[in-house]
Amino acid sequence: MHPKCLVNIDDYSREDIFRILQSAARFKQQPDRDLLQGKVCATLFFEPSTRTRLSFETAVNRLRGRIIGFSDAATSSSTKGESLKDTIMMVSNYADIIIMRHHLEGSARYASEISPVPIVNAGDGSNQHPTQTMLDLFTIYETQGTLENLTVTIVGDLKYGRAVHSLIQGLSHFSPTFNFVAPEELHIPDKYKAFCDEKKIVYNEFTDFSSESIQDADILYMTRVQKERFTDLMEYEKVKNVYVLHNDMLADSKENLRVLHPLPRVKEISQDVDDNPKAYYFQQARNGMYTRQAVICDLMGIEVE
Repeated sequence: MHPKCLVNIDDYSREDIFRILQSAARFKQQPDRDLLQGKVCATLFFEPSTRTRLSFETAVNRLRGRIIGFSDAATSSSTKGESLKDTIMMVSNYADIIIMRHHLEGSARYASEISPVPIVNAGDGSNQHPTQTMLDLFTIYETQGTLENLTVTIVGDLKYGRAVHSLIQGLSHFSPTFNFVAPEELHIPDKYKAFCDEKKIVYNEFTDFSSESIQDADILYMTRVQKERFTDLMEYEKVKNVYVLHNDMLADSKENLRVLHPLPRVKEISQDVDDNPKAYYFQQARNGMYTRQAVICDLMGIEVE
């Protein structure tokens, strides 16, 4: 594996996380810099994306780097049968860093093991999404002033939600309490409950989503039920609109509560929540650019003054 890759949020220690957050804060103050001048960054998106791809590309552009790559696997040689190995080896001839999203779990880890340049995992199936976690942690720190001892209620698709899986691991350094709210069909996988048990992290599971279930939360993390992860569309139809956050549900929540969402939103957050000062998901998405600037520079050994 290349000495510096970000494949799984576990690749970062507590100290690494704070280093990235500090750099992201510097980029938020001054996002336009010449730090990637003369560098080429490849974005290989075998799976559709809007926010992640655009925030990575904007991050590179604001650092004066160049972008190559594709946003649709149908336009790549994978449609001709080219293997992932050959794609990575070919693109590494041209780029100084590769940012990759792929539908197969473990694809980013495999790429990191063969690539001579850094790999950034921009999402691999329902497994991991580490840069989403870094922007989530940055947003949580920004809104709460700490990452320590927070109560985080996570609602919706906990089975397939890679942002959820990464967030659980990312927050594990900071003694959180988790409230997992999901229907039986989408409950948190056993391996993440075992992870919490191993780390002595307190968690509660609920199937009912109501104002009472969020009263003690510092962060309410809503998620979309991901149609693309279901092989049985009848199962998707059964659960797609089970949990919807309405503005009146926030009336008795804590003053410091912030509502986050990795986006895109479908119907799980009513639009009447958007004007509530506790809604923070659009600001969260904006923070993705600063955080990804920090991650890219860190992996390339570029110091951020």
